[in-house]
Amino acid sequence: MLNKMPSPSTWVTVSVSSVSCDCLPVSAGSSMAGSEILEQESSYLELCRTPVRFEEISSVNNVFFDEANKQVFAVRAGGAVGVVVRGLDEKQPISFRLEDKGEIKSIKLSPGNRIVAVQRSGKSVDFCNLMGEATEYSQECRGRNCYVLGFCWTSPNEIVFITDQGLELYQVQAEKRSVKLIKSMGTSFVNWFVFSSEGPTLLLSLTPLGNVLQPVLAKVGNLVKLTKFEVEVPVIPKPPRLCLTEPDVTTAVIYGQLYVVVLRHRVRTTPSQAGSEVWLYHLSRDGHTCKIHVLQLNSTGCFATNVVDNLVVIHHRASKTSMVFDIQLKKVSEGPVKLHQPVLPSLPICPFTIQPRAGASLGAGTAVTTCELYSTSWIVFRPDIIMDAGLGYLWSLRLRLPRIVATLPDRLQLVDFLLLRRDCRPVLLNVCSQLLSGGQAGGLAVVSLVFDKLNSVYKEWLEADKSDAAALDGGAGGRPPTPHKPVRSHAVVDQWEMYTSVLVPFAESKTISYKFVIAVLMEYIRSLTQFHIHAQHYLYELVINTLVRNNAFYQLHQLLQYHVLSDSKKLACLMLSLESFYPPAHQLALDMLKRLSTANDEIVEVLLSKGRVLAALRFVRASGGADIMSARKFLEAASHVGDSLLFFCVFKFFEQRNQRLRNSPHFNPGEHCEPFVEYFKKLFGEDDFTPLQ
Repeated sequence: MLNKMPSPSTWVTVSVSSVSCDCLPVSAGSSMAGSEILEQESSYLELCRTPVRFEEISSVNNVFFDEANKQVFAVRAGGAVGVVVRGLDEKQPISFRLEDKGEIKSIKLSPGNRIVAVQRSGKSVDFCNLMGEATEYSQECRGRNCYVLGFCWTSPNEIVFITDQGLELYQVQAEKRSVKLIKSMGTSFVNWFVFSSEGPTLLLSLTPLGNVLQPVLAKVGNLVKLTKFEVEVPVIPKPPRLCLTEPDVTTAVIYGQLYVVVLRHRVRTTPSQAGSEVWLYHLSRDGHTCKIHVLQLNSTGCFATNVVDNLVVIHHRASKTSMVFDIQLKKVSEGPVKLHQPVLPSLPICPFTIQPRAGASLGAGTAVTTCELYSTSWIVFRPDIIMDAGLGYLWSLRLRLPRIVATLPDRLQLVDFLLLRRDCRPVLLNVCSQLLSGGQAGGLAVVSLVFDKLNSVYKEWLEADKSDAAALDGGAGGRPPTPHKPVRSHAVVDQWEMYTSVLVPFAESKTISYKFVIAVLMEYIRSLTQFHIHAQHYLYELVINTLVRNNAFYQLHQLLQYHVLSDSKKLACLMLSLESFYPPAHQLALDMLKRLSTANDEIVEVLLSKGRVLAALRFVRASGGADIMSARKFLEAASHVGDSLLFFCVFKFFEQRNQRLRNSPHFNPGEHCEPFVEYFKKLFGEDDFTPLQ
């Protein structure tokens, strides 16, 4: 009864392969075969660990799947016994009953799960509200002598009937239990259709050959025809008959763009002949469609297509393997069309172990079985759904990124691949750590290129983030702020992640030469500078600490003297703390603070802490701050030195400043200099000081 499920993405066969597709389940008592263990260790694709389980197809139970909402329907006895709806994103199943009015051809819930639509005949669609009174109401198609091929919900209360003569857009008024026609669109004979929730967009197959596709954009209350396009047919049969069928065509969103995916079969009589191909037609927002990518499968047989993390995955049933294509990588231009080979070797999906349900027998009396991969009962849906209706399982297909690291030996290609994947930062950081763990200077060129790739993406992210912040502030030419940041396909590894996860463990390794460590750290700083990214102080601190730990003070002096390490207050403070290990570090820190031009107060504090009071006075006078500096601070520092002559000079300096500013040598009471006046009297007597006002 599998034919009762509308599924444009089932296995598509063009020629009979000599490879057997049968696969016996492995019993729990037997050991896993060596080939299966190897597959599990090397496979970079896997079925999700928490699949949706539903009642499998039987004589009393039918199964349907809604690609738009990603919901599977188990319908018992035409709905009279009950309908159970489960989805990947739903924690609890939805249950309801329908009147048994005959065989159900299609069933779908509206977005929001308020209304269920059921097609039982070729002339009408029935509706039932899940909230309130469960009374069904119906709507017949308006076209004369037309047949309803199917229907699609385009919004929570709008639905499109696709007939063999065109489209009919209806508004469903749940409260009134009525349906109202909004828009109709006639066209030539429709062979079949494909619906994409992106847009949402409908593809109608026209002409007797079926190779002319008409995109239709479903807007709220309206249907908009886009420019139709033609899929090439290698040989036109005589008399003309349908050459492009529904299972050959699907849609996919790849890197944020909508594509029409067409599988073109070829029968190979010799190994040198080209195999089947997948053509990707880009459906642009202006309605123009063109073929820009061709995926070369290099084989024939039964194929099915998924899209996982912007990767096109082609499953081949005969070989029980999957091919992975990335349209951003490994492209060979041939005019406007780009040819692609698989970016990864063809490998099977990781084996999946299943537990039988209570009262069900999935194996020959065993407690655990291994699911048959690439089974003839598999049905593949957009974008990454795989269903086995015979077992009652619904999975999403996932990548095993850590396994891909061992599959791609070229580190640069691997980094390019990982940067385009979601949630890849842990794997990407681990790849960087592995790349540095060898500690060989010969690999510095590769390390440099990897850093440049990471920081190129990092720079783009910083610029985009800056643009987003400007738009949110409303400062971009008075334009209104954007409510959401744009979706970015690349992963971003910032300085802090690189520092904590890669560079610090690498620098602390005792098996790697510190010279190579310094070379790598400086190369990362060089890469940041090349992309005009300000290197954070902790990177410089790591360089300095590594040099100090290995007594490489001469190299440290050179890096600071020639400004290879950028000046900062935090870096200067670090240099001051190193004075006991390397005395010239004190002067290097002072020179750095002077170059900053914003650290005059820090320089004064450093000089005073070292008892260089006169040097501090001279610096303040040279920088133009003598009239506003605190007298108490300098007098206190001079008194701590224990040099009476120094204290006398400093005291008289401030008396002269008072005379110049206020025409009186006296200190104001607010300066709190009374203790130092008493100290001056104690040292030099009453004749050498001027009393306070």
